[in-house]
Amino acid sequence: MKITSAKTAQPQSGDKLGFGKIFTEHMFLMDYTEGQGWHDARIVPFQNLSLSPSCAVFHYGQEIFEGMKAYRNGDKVYLFRPDMNAKRSNLSADRLVIPPIPEEDYVQAVKALVDIDRDWIPTDPGTSLYVRPFIIGTQPYLGVAPSSSYLFIIILSPSGAYYEQGLAPVAIWIEDEFVRAVRGGMGFTKAGGNYAVSLKAQVKAHDDGYSQVLWLDGIERKYIEEVGAMNIFFKINGTVVTPALQGSILPGITRDSVLTLCREMGCPVEERRISVEELLDAARSGALEECFGTGTAAVISPVGKLRFKEEVMVIGGGKIGELSQKLYDQITGIQCGVLPDTHGWRVEV
Repeated sequence: MKITSAKTAQPQSGDKLGFGKIFTEHMFLMDYTEGQGWHDARIVPFQNLSLSPSCAVFHYGQEIFEGMKAYRNGDKVYLFRPDMNAKRSNLSADRLVIPPIPEEDYVQAVKALVDIDRDWIPTDPGTSLYVRPFIIGTQPYLGVAPSSSYLFIIILSPSGAYYEQGLAPVAIWIEDEFVRAVRGGMGFTKAGGNYAVSLKAQVKAHDDGYSQVLWLDGIERKYIEEVGAMNIFFKINGTVVTPALQGSILPGITRDSVLTLCREMGCPVEERRISVEELLDAARSGALEECFGTGTAAVISPVGKLRFKEEVMVIGGGKIGELSQKLYDQITGIQCGVLPDTHGWRVEV
């Protein structure tokens, strides 16, 4: 791997970071050419890209991405389950007809870039180094067909807490007008189009004071699917319930980790369809004890209020639930090397 080093900028402290606003000194690049495969892996100074205006990514949306984090504990730097990101990237790639990258090469590229910019990893509580790998189609051709060339890029962003209010419960709008994805589409992929299609409803929710949108299924518009940037969980009468993976929601890595930990705690878990009417009934009766989202950026995001049409559900008195707090503490403890890792999830750089 060719490395062109640039040591000019200075890392910033946690109180100035925000999320996804500041980027480190280097980025990783690797090209794909039809007939040659993936080649020319390199780390270069962070810089603008030079692409033809006719590139496939601009016109036909052939693009996928991932998100993971690196954490510092003293002199040690850790990633959390990067092999799962590599697997999911190839799952997304297959759906969008993008050439796969061998998982070990994918993880090695992430580790190499994080290592060279490890001084940028913040150490304040709740902070981390956000890692954004992505692949774009680069063939300069106006035609609806898979690109013959691609660029794999990784950039890094030292980040503070995803939500400015930290673990304070968020308010979520259950969307009943627009839909995000249907089975048979690409809802299970981490592709930019899935996020672009969510923006209209997101703006509507924000205008009414809600931070995120919770999507219903695209066919019957009655079953809970996922939040725009998170998978969703409900604790109903002591049982943790989350929508089953049926091809229209993202198979979240934090989601998988939460399911594993809940089962180890002896907490009953159900992956199944859950209708918005069942959720409303549970809230009305007091059976809905907790609600939280899971994702790489926020890890665990407690939900204190859900709105569906004109009905507002206040959950747990608007405070973080005991299970939500416990899962957050356990996952972040494993990620940062504070708690034992009995699953082999933590990978040292």
